[in-house]
Amino acid sequence: MAVKDRDRFSTATRIRIIGEQTAARVYRSQTRRQARRSRLTGRAALLAMVLCSLVVALAYPIRQYVAQRAEIADLRQQQREARQRVEELRDLKARWQDDAYAEQQVRLRLHYVMPGETGFVVVDPDGAEQARADAGAADRPWYRNVWDGVDKADAAAVRQ
Repeated sequence: MAVKDRDRFSTATRIRIIGEQTAARVYRSQTRRQARRSRLTGRAALLAMVLCSLVVALAYPIRQYVAQRAEIADLRQQQREARQRVEELRDLKARWQDDAYAEQQVRLRLHYVMPGETGFVVVDPDGAEQARADAGAADRPWYRNVWDGVDKADAAAVRQ
């Protein structure tokens, strides 16, 4: 036992014990640091950075692509409408080539009549009453009509 006690106090033993204690402390501090360290590794950070740069780099072209697709769809719709309008105008032109249709439109729009026919125009009863109201203004002197017009304009301006 004496050899064991003497060995316990020897310099080599002390240095070895101090080394083991220091190693234990270093190991404990490394494990604490590893526990505190986030799980984000260098590879993961690089991957995240690459993905973010790809998103930023592709955002504008994708937005342009979507906008152009929408514009193309609008232009196709306009093209369909223009073709439909052209077809309608072709049909109308073909109708006007027919003499019977042209005669019908002239009678309807211009109130033409064929020789031997009598044309009649039906007057709107409401239009006749309105004409009688305007006739009252013709009986007065011109300056009173002008002054009434000024009063009406002033009354309209006050209402607004």
